[in-house]
Amino acid sequence: MLKTYDIQEVPNLKIHGRTTENASPLPLFWTHSGIEVNCTGSELWVDLECEYDFHEIWVASEVNRALMSRQMLYPGKNSICLFRSMEKGKVKNVRFYRELQAMNDNPEIKLLVTGLRTDGDFLPVSEKKYRFEFIGDSITSGEGSYGAREDTEWLAMYMSSSRTYENLIERMMDADCRAISQGGWGVYTGWDNNRSHNMPRIYTRVCGLATGPANEALGAQQEYDFSSWVPDAVVINLGTNDECSFRMPGMEVEGYGFCKSRSDENGCKNPEDLEKVKNAAVDFLKLLRQKNPTSLLLWVYGMMGHDLEPTLRAAVNDYKKETGD
Repeated sequence: MLKTYDIQEVPNLKIHGRTTENASPLPLFWTHSGIEVNCTGSELWVDLECEYDFHEIWVASEVNRALMSRQMLYPGKNSICLFRSMEKGKVKNVRFYRELQAMNDNPEIKLLVTGLRTDGDFLPVSEKKYRFEFIGDSITSGEGSYGAREDTEWLAMYMSSSRTYENLIERMMDADCRAISQGGWGVYTGWDNNRSHNMPRIYTRVCGLATGPANEALGAQQEYDFSSWVPDAVVINLGTNDECSFRMPGMEVEGYGFCKSRSDENGCKNPEDLEKVKNAAVDFLKLLRQKNPTSLLLWVYGMMGHDLEPTLRAAVNDYKKETGD
């Protein structure tokens, strides 16, 4: 017989990712957000509710840090077996998490964990050595990390956190990692010159990318309590899309007017527009320090091109000179 637990009644539950932690059901907004338990049962199930339109939600589960399943959810109620027929009484570490990034252009999307069912007990989950927060774009969201090399369509099934670099770092460094990421976004502008697609604009909210009435009711647009989870390091992996914008056509953006990162016929980037990217990076570092006063701030860049490296280095140096940080 399996005992059913409301998600907030699960003893020793560990929650991963920014969310409204006292909510029942528990919303999972960000990629790699999820739950972790140490369970002694022979069987464990997770009960879920989800909604989506075009981009279906994918989730993954691990037992003792080995990937056991990766699957698409159906709209409505879902019940997933995380393990069964295992030795009762033996502790199994289980993680269940969201693979799909927050989808800024799909406000209908939501994923809720309603409860767990097992025939065992839930024991305490150990704390990791480090806590890292990663702020990034499609690289951090794991776009294209599944599928054949020639499959380059922009689809939910090719986006994952189970194969991202932050997942690898989590294992290698005995760390708990969070991802605040959105494909195509930058520190100043998106890849297509959409100026509203910059990560600093939404950083201070629980999940500023999760829009629409349903997500707002779940607390996505609330100001985030930065004291609730203090990272040892905040890792910023932004700049790839800002660089791309110099090669894309301009566009009209509501609230910003006509936006275009300019370059000449030889591909040389306009110095004034490079300065805008640099200033945006400096301002973001100031915001990150304000919200994370004790964390190491580390800007990483170059996984997919490195043309903006001088600009980002200049931003870090200018920030250090101005603040003494």
